Amino acid sequence: MSRASARKQVLEKNSIFVKEKEKPLSSQGLFPKHLKRVYPIGLNRSSSSLSLSSMSLSLSQNSNDSSLTDCSATPLEQKISLALRLISSSERREVPVARNYQPQQQQQQKEQKQNQVSNDGELQRCNWITKNSDSVYVAFHDEFWGVPVYDDNQLFELLALSGMLMDYNWTEILKRKELFREAFNGFDPNIVAKMGEKEIMEIASKKAIMLAESRVRCIVDNAKCILKIAGEFGSFSNYMWGNVSFKPTINRYKYPRNVQLRSPKAEAISKDLLKRGFRFVGPVIVYSFMQAAGLTIDHLVDCYRYSECVSLAERPWRHI
Repeated sequence: MSRASARKQVLEKNSIFVKEKEKPLSSQGLFPKHLKRVYPIGLNRSSSSLSLSSMSLSLSQNSNDSSLTDCSATPLEQKISLALRLISSSERREVPVARNYQPQQQQQQKEQKQNQVSNDGELQRCNWITKNSDSVYVAFHDEFWGVPVYDDNQLFELLALSGMLMDYNWTEILKRKELFREAFNGFDPNIVAKMGEKEIMEIASKKAIMLAESRVRCIVDNAKCILKIAGEFGSFSNYMWGNVSFKPTINRYKYPRNVQLRSPKAEAISKDLLKRGFRFVGPVIVYSFMQAAGLTIDHLVDCYRYSECVSLAERPWRHI
């Protein structure tokens, strides 16, 4: 072999060696062939680290692929696969969200309400509300009785209606409530106090209302007394709620026989009202007024309205 041909062979070998050295590394050596088939992720040599989140996402989508359990995988590849599985399972863990979360107080009220449903599926009310009770009386119990009232006109109305209990029951009174409101101008004490003889006789003569002349005069006189109290205390509401320290009395009666007809507080208020010129405001009438106006809560504890009225009674007092 000549010297020239020998030199030529050496140069060719060096050229081949340099080309193989400069040939870039493919992702084939860094990523197992079977994993690349399942997870199409291209890994470049310039990447500083692997995207584990992308790999875990693919794992979650293909966790049942048979290629993961290829028996031909090397121990290193199996360790990588196991590590990626662990990362994927930890990222997929979600914190349970309480979608039906409710504040504790609301949840307790809901449970109480569920317990206060009778066997026939109806809400459990106070025992004096029966299946034979008139719908007007039931609505009064469900919507108004025991709800704190702060408006002067509404308090005047309830005081007048309570005074009629000497002649009628609540059902008879409530059925004519709209007629009373029309006759006494919405129980506005400023208007009622100015009623003269003609207006009093006109109201007393209406057969639909069925109010004696003495009852009509009593309501007019009481309106005048309310205006005097409002001038002294700022409002009739301030006066009435001031008698109970601006906080309703909450009783816990289980049986109707426990509900009293009068109370020491009602007797004190009755005495002061009589002193101020009011009429038909005995202790029993005053206590009935206090029950209706929410100055005292006398719903039975098993009644579904008890907890609702107590919640209203426990609010900070704000005069309207």
